[in-house]
Amino acid sequence: MMKHLIYVTEDDENIRNLVQVALNGSGYETAAFETAEEALGAFKVKAPQLAIFDLMLPGMDGLEAIRKIRANDAWKKLPVLVLIEGWGAAGKGSTIGGIIKNIDPRFFKVASMSAPTEEEKRKPFLYRYFVKIPEAGKFEFLDSGWMDEVTKGRLRGELSDKQYAERIESIKRFERQLTDNGYLVLKLFFQIGKKEQKKRLEELEGNKDTAWRVGENDWWQNKHYDKCEEVFDKYLTDTNASVAPWYIIDSGDKKWAELQVLETLCSGIHVAMQNESLAVPILQNVFPLVKMPRLSEVELDKEISEEEYKKELRHLQKKLNALHYRLYRKKIPVVIAYEGWDAAGKGGNIKRIAGALDPRGYEVHPIASPEPHEKARHYLWRFWTRLPKTGHIAIFDRTWYGRVMVERLEGFCSTNDWQRAYNEINEFEKELSQWGAVIIKFWVQIDKDTQLERFTERQNTPEKQWKITDEDWRNRDKWDQYEDAVNEMLQKTSTEYAPWHILESVDKKYARIKALKIVIAELEKALG
Repeated sequence: MMKHLIYVTEDDENIRNLVQVALNGSGYETAAFETAEEALGAFKVKAPQLAIFDLMLPGMDGLEAIRKIRANDAWKKLPVLVLIEGWGAAGKGSTIGGIIKNIDPRFFKVASMSAPTEEEKRKPFLYRYFVKIPEAGKFEFLDSGWMDEVTKGRLRGELSDKQYAERIESIKRFERQLTDNGYLVLKLFFQIGKKEQKKRLEELEGNKDTAWRVGENDWWQNKHYDKCEEVFDKYLTDTNASVAPWYIIDSGDKKWAELQVLETLCSGIHVAMQNESLAVPILQNVFPLVKMPRLSEVELDKEISEEEYKKELRHLQKKLNALHYRLYRKKIPVVIAYEGWDAAGKGGNIKRIAGALDPRGYEVHPIASPEPHEKARHYLWRFWTRLPKTGHIAIFDRTWYGRVMVERLEGFCSTNDWQRAYNEINEFEKELSQWGAVIIKFWVQIDKDTQLERFTERQNTPEKQWKITDEDWRNRDKWDQYEDAVNEMLQKTSTEYAPWHILESVDKKYARIKALKIVIAELEKALG
């Protein structure tokens, strides 16, 4: 049976006894030590299979042990997201305070997720939660979260059956994606009865120093306890999953609640560290796809005259400019994603689209290698943080598709990681589509000879040499491998709600005009 060695200071006999009683017969081993060094010594000598965690009860002195435990490589890789939901006055906040008291403050954050702000309402439903996910080796405690938001919406009649079902599917995908990508997601529901809740609310309200903690929603909950309980039960059932199960915390006694949370955290971390190297099942695609040609089948002899190009450019940019203002008025968000061969002309293409837009209403995101704080999170995090608000346009120069191209071919992620990514990306874009976003994805296509010609020109032109790097030449050596990866990407991620568009860019001017026409057509379709 799995055991944990719990480090308890010698002088804290009451807490030590409480731990011993609570865990008696559970297979857990408790021990008292005068110093952290003695605890670590017992860990190393007596029971190397046991684990010491930096999750201590109030009064336990474990900081010195924590610093040494963090040298464990498996721990450094584990991000922990703890969602704490439950009834008003169930003791969620005080329990969080008790649990984190002896965790090094550099390694955790606590966020109280109140109602969405006006700014957050202009982003996808999951945005404000996804941006909160922690880096590897750190904790994020959420005092209420997506359950609270969805159940309140249901209780207030703000979510229809269809909207509720969509939110549930979004949440299940979100939680599964996090666990598939190495996160420990712990979901705790603090349970108290109606009478106990009323008693606590009265006590809090009767003290002028704590009265502020009681809101109208708390009393509404108590008055409509049975109705709330029904909605909570359904939500808990709908979102209970093997990868992210719910743990019901008996909150009748606050100390006992802390112990339950501590045990759940320790057990969850221990299991997650043991499973860290296991492969995750590859899910089948469930989204309707649009058939795409292979790159070798794309005809690249498309061209346009200089005179026609200038005429079309003026006309199309003027039309796009007018559409941009309509988009803003109707609060429709737009995401334009560019991928393509090096030197294919992505930058010039983006420049012609951006040149038609009001600069206050769009942003271009050039995507390079992830920064350390980005690499330490789910690979989609850095794209969630760059999403536009409603009525605005985000243009990505390189995108999340790096996961199934450069990261795949350069070995920056495991085979299991990039194989899972096709479905994860389709799910990500489904979230954007359900939010109401227009998603336009371009692959900018040229042939190998055209790329060599442009590379050589850049190398030999002083003012263009900054555009060419050793990495570009190395990638060119893997042209055939990249072409296979791109073909697979196009086949598996061209969905009906976010299809790929191929821009034939041997003639850059032709590609620019085609891109403008596609953007205009997609925006007109969305605007009706």
